[in-house]
Order: sequence, then C-alpha cells, then structure tokens
Amino acid sequence: MNTTSSPTTPEEAERGPEMKGAEAVVECLVREGVDTIFAYPGGASQELHQALARTDKIRVILPRHEQGGSFAAEAYSRASGRVGVCMATSGPGATNLVSAIADAFMDSIPLIAITGQVYSKYIGKMAFQETDFYGMTLPVVKHSYLITDVHELPRVFKEAFHLARSGRPGPVVIDIPKDVQQALFRPVFPRAVQFNNPYVGCTHEATDDQLKQVLALIADAKKPIIYAGGGIISAEASAELKTFAETTNIMVANTLMGCGAFPETHPLSMHWFGMHGAAYGNWAVDQCDLLLCLGARFDDRVTGNTDTFAPKAKIVHIDIDDSELGKNKAVLLAIVSEIKHALRRLNELAAAAKFTPPDTAAWHAQVAQWKAEHPFRYTPGKHIQPQEAIEVLYELTGGDAIITTGVGQHQMWAAQFYRFDKPRRYISSLGLGAMGFGYPAALGAKVACPDKQVIDIDGDGSFAMNIQELATAKIEKIAAKAMILNNQHLGMVIQWEDLFYGSVRGNTILGDESNVGSPDNPDALYPDFAKIAEGYGVKARRVLKRSELREAIQEMLDHDGPYVLDVIVPFTEHVLPMIPAGKSVKDMILA
Repeated sequence: MNTTSSPTTPEEAERGPEMKGAEAVVECLVREGVDTIFAYPGGASQELHQALARTDKIRVILPRHEQGGSFAAEAYSRASGRVGVCMATSGPGATNLVSAIADAFMDSIPLIAITGQVYSKYIGKMAFQETDFYGMTLPVVKHSYLITDVHELPRVFKEAFHLARSGRPGPVVIDIPKDVQQALFRPVFPRAVQFNNPYVGCTHEATDDQLKQVLALIADAKKPIIYAGGGIISAEASAELKTFAETTNIMVANTLMGCGAFPETHPLSMHWFGMHGAAYGNWAVDQCDLLLCLGARFDDRVTGNTDTFAPKAKIVHIDIDDSELGKNKAVLLAIVSEIKHALRRLNELAAAAKFTPPDTAAWHAQVAQWKAEHPFRYTPGKHIQPQEAIEVLYELTGGDAIITTGVGQHQMWAAQFYRFDKPRRYISSLGLGAMGFGYPAALGAKVACPDKQVIDIDGDGSFAMNIQELATAKIEKIAAKAMILNNQHLGMVIQWEDLFYGSVRGNTILGDESNVGSPDNPDALYPDFAKIAEGYGVKARRVLKRSELREAIQEMLDHDGPYVLDVIVPFTEHVLPMIPAGKSVKDMILA
C-alpha cells in the first residue's frame, strides 16, 4: 500500500499549522511547483476542490470528462517536461482516468492522478461509487498509494512526485478516502525523500569502461546507425545526442516517441522508422552493422519480427530501465544508465581521445540514394489529400508549432509530413494508441506553452471521442486548434480491411452506410463538426476545395481562440510505407 521510507528527522522537515487533510494536499502540490491541475469534482473529492478554491497558486481547469482532463494533464507534462496532475472523484470518476494512466505508463510520462475515495470504514463493502482503484491500477503505474492515515499525506506526495519524475518517468496514483481529507492534523512536510530500498530513486550512470567499448565498436563499424527513442526527450538529452551524432558522423533514425529528439531537417536524420516509418530508415537499420539503441525499448511497431530485426548488427542498448535490456531483443552490450550522462560522457571521451569517425562514405551514399528514391510521398488529386493538408500546415507554421494527434492514419501522416526539429513538439498516444487523445492533449499542451501555436491533427472518429472538451477550451479560454482530416471512416482500420480482409467493412463507416459522405457527396457528411463547434461557441469552418485549403488553414492559425477546421478528404488513401504486423523489412509495402 505504501513504500517503505526512513523516518524524517526534524532538520529534514518543516511542521505546518493545523489544517485539514485536503488543505495539506493543496500545500503539498504548491510545494512541488504545481501551477495547474485538471480536475472534475464529485462527492468523494469535494473536500479537495473546496481546498483548491481557497488558493490562488494553482489553476484548476474543469474538463467536461475525466478522460479529457487526464489526457490534458498528460500532454501538459509531455509539452513542458513537468509533472502533470489530474484529479477525479471515486468510482466512475476514478475509472475514467485509467486510459490516461495506462497511456502515461506505456509512454513513460510523469503523471500524478489523485482520486477521492469513500470513507475508510466503507472500503471493501461495495459502498456507493466505490472501486478498488489502488488495486485496479497496479499493472499500469510506477506506484500506487491508498492513504489511511492523514499524517502520511506530506510524505506520500513528496515520494509520489519523486517517483513520477525520476528514473524512467511514469504515473503514480494517490487514492485518498474522504475522512482522511476531512481529518485535522499538524502536517510535517519533508524536504527530501529517503527510501530504505537502495534501488529506488538511485542514480544509474554508465562507466567510462563501458562507454569506451561503445567508441571502440563505432571505430570498427562500416554501417553504424543510431536508434533514438523517447528516453532522449524525457532526459532532456537532445543537445547531447546532436553533438554525439555529429562527432561520430552517424545517421540517426528515431522512433515516433523520439520525434524531435534529433532535428529532422539535419543531414544525418533519417526521420522515424518502424511500421509506417521511412523506407530508407527501415532499410538502413536492416543493413547496418552497428546499431546504437539509445533510450528506446525495441517496441514491436518498430522491430516487426524481432528475429529478423537488424540481423547483421552488433547492438548496443543504453537505457535507464534495466528491465528493458534484453527483454525484446538480445544485444551485444547492455548498459544501464541515464542517457544524458551516457551521451555527455561519450562526447567528453571522444573529444579527449580525438576520436576519428570511421569511413562511412559509401554507407552514407547508399542511404542518400534510398532517401532520394523513396521519400514520404503521395499523389495529388482532384480533392484535398490528407498529406497535403499537413504539408500546408507545416509551411504556414514554419515547423514551429506543437502538434498533438488522435490515433489512426492522421497520426502517422502528421509524423511523416510535418518535420520536428525540436523535442516535445509531437505529442501523441503511441504505446497505448488511445483514440480521443488529440484534442484534450492540445488543451494541456496549450496551457503548458501558452505562447506556442498548438494544433490537434485529428481524424473524425478520434475527434468525436472527446468532442465535449470544446466546452473546456471555450470557457477556460484555451486557444487550442483542431484540424480534422475527415474521411467519414475509421481510416486505419479500413486500411487493414483493404490490405488483409478483402475490403469487407466491419463497422468501420462512421456515417450512413447507404449514403456515405465524401468530397463528391458533401450533403451526406455526418456529423457537421462546424455546427457542433459553433454550439460550443467555438469558431469553425468546413473546407472541401483544394483552392481554399491554404486560406482556411491560415484563418485557423490567425484566430485568437479555439478553432475547428473540418477538412474533407477521401477515404481511399493508405498510410505507406507499411510493414505488416509481425513481419520484416522484406515484407514492406511501398505502394
């Protein structure tokens, strides 16, 4: 139920005045630097909301659904690098947070989820709106707390934030019964945490001997590749990665989680690889003789069949989480380390040794040829193509926007046709693949970065799942935009139907199957997203003609509040390249 920690000595703590448990929670949040919480009230969390109402140090944003609030909190973290915080009441309020908690767990995002719980005396008795949220979330958290003693609150919150942000980041749940929230006590606020378990919160740093082995492997390589993941972004190690790649003259292929970890307009960038990634990136990894995996985990959407992944390569894997080393792919050299330290020290060792990069001229020429012959591409047509809309958005924003996405074809096209030169600019549900993520995420990212342009590139199916958050945008004055690539279908699922199921439609048409809306049949488009948005008081526009696309996107960008741009596109486009699930690069579909 709780971690074991050493008692706090007087010099390590500060005693506060008498207050309720709920007031202590707010004080703990303030002490952790929290300035925003996404919270939906209910009976079991009402004391917490009352306490929040009495402070001006934390902005409380009321979502219109707990899932929307928790996705927003998660994106706040992804965009800012700080710990996101969400809160809900017991029972259904708490269970509505589960998707975001699981998403944060899969994508290693620091998130604190606070939930109200029924009175302690009713726990386990199937009281009204009771769920065992502590037990329910155990598989998808770094840690869970059910607080039964009000005196534990300050220690638990200090530990929770430390655990969420340290090592491999992730979500932590704090479940607080209502009687604990109401109890009066004099809190003792610890200034630091001290765990009895020496492996909790400890620092992992690669040794110089290990890193010298890495440099020796690079010196002997003819076809080296860097495989960079989201760990680079979590560790704020993008600058160190860029220096390392340039020092060693090694090309970088990143994962989707790693988009922006290395500048995608850099000559050494091969963009992202995997199931729908660049053909040249996939071929390069397949043919390389040395693969340096940095802050990534050999996810199945990257590797396909692990038996045939990078079959000719010596593999080095550096990661903060030792459980990932050798889990999905056997490697030659496994190093447990904070990636920022490892890269910084590699750069220092290379400089001290006056490291000379290996001769990779022929290798770079081969990859350049692949890049020239097989770029991300599409064929312009009579109607607006989804890829074209993203290209125009990239041009008009100068690549300087934060892009969130839902889940589906639009998610992949956003990564293919928008170039990310900085970290924390592509925010998407990648490990869990949670539809409905995009617009709430745009709200959270915009709150975290109010001076940045934030656009949700979404699909009509995914956008509809949390469309109610338009009300949050309007009332809270959050100027997050949404560009819907509306094809009236569940696009990624119909792509699989077309490729693997003989184009049989198994509940994948979102409108009237007998009269499906399309660019050629606009009267049948369903629903009317522009009218829905206007009902929420949000400016919106539908665009059908290619000739109007650029002007419509510019109008969206120029508007000073939230905006919905409904771009009608054909459903016939497929996301390519594609490596079918569980297959290898040799099975990649190019056209």
